[in-house]
Amino acid sequence: MIWNRAVKIFCLLGLLAALAACGSSAPEQTAGTGGTLRAQVVSLNEQSFPQFADFPGSVVSAREVQVASRLMGYVEKLPVHEGMSVKAGELLLALDPNDVRAGIRQAQAALAKAESVLTDAAANYERFLALYQQKAVPQQQFQQVEMGYKVAQGDRAAAVAALEQARAQLAYVEVRAPFAAVVVNKFIDVGQLVAPGQPLMTLQSAGALQVQVQVSQQAYDQLQLGQALAVTLNGRGGAEQIVQASVARLVAAADPMTHSHTVKLDLPPESDAVAGDFVRVKVSIGEDKGMLIPLAAVERRAGIDGVFVLDADGRATFRMLRLGRVTADRVVVLSGLVAGDKLIINAEGDLYNGALIEKVQG
Repeated sequence: MIWNRAVKIFCLLGLLAALAACGSSAPEQTAGTGGTLRAQVVSLNEQSFPQFADFPGSVVSAREVQVASRLMGYVEKLPVHEGMSVKAGELLLALDPNDVRAGIRQAQAALAKAESVLTDAAANYERFLALYQQKAVPQQQFQQVEMGYKVAQGDRAAAVAALEQARAQLAYVEVRAPFAAVVVNKFIDVGQLVAPGQPLMTLQSAGALQVQVQVSQQAYDQLQLGQALAVTLNGRGGAEQIVQASVARLVAAADPMTHSHTVKLDLPPESDAVAGDFVRVKVSIGEDKGMLIPLAAVERRAGIDGVFVLDADGRATFRMLRLGRVTADRVVVLSGLVAGDKLIINAEGDLYNGALIEKVQG
């Protein structure tokens, strides 16, 4: 009985061993021969690469003015409205001209009076000149008459100038667009009394647009007039548009609060931007050194970024990485790799820890 039980146990153990042998799989094999993976191997070295920083900015009109009047008066005509496009020389507003015309009439009357006085003074001067030449009047009396004549001449000249000025004021009754523009803001209405220099409306030039951005001192030092910078626009429909804008103005004086500099860029005509749009401007802030690897070599395993490197035994080893900025098809490695590491790329199969690597030429 005991013998039979021992035989059964022995047979059972043998069966389990056989099943285990059948269930075990051979080592993973992929492309290549002899259970190896064919792949390229790249020896890593530190490289110099440019550093960039993004600065927020906004789209502004290349030319913006606050329209004001040179006269005081009541607004009589206001043919424009906000958002309206106007041509150069087009009427923006007109003031009531009655006060100006009254000033012209007053100046005309003053001129007529000055001319009448001058006529009498001239006749008196001619008479006293003849008497003085005949020594019929004393020199002092003649000089008084002569002085009166010269004063009358001066008064007439002043009256002429006053009339010209009064007539010139009539031209200022109408305020016209200095250039082709869009009316952005309007601060007055018909019937309102306006004063000289008071802002009446804001005009922005039509078409030409610029980007205005505040950059750090480090970025400012890298810029020069005419330099092209990448500007990311929030295009119509939410799609981003990247355009090249040229540096048009560099303001040397820094903001005392933020220590940043104002930079203006000319946008190309083909951009979809409109005034007020938010943009991002990429500016070089110098160079740095580090490890750059192909972005395609990075794998994500269990939520961890890493790459496979070749160890001393010629096998693949997964190395965890901390990654930085992506530049085109490469990425900066902040930690996890050192110069001399051998990076495995373009493997002809799925890489795994311990895989034997057969190096091939790229």
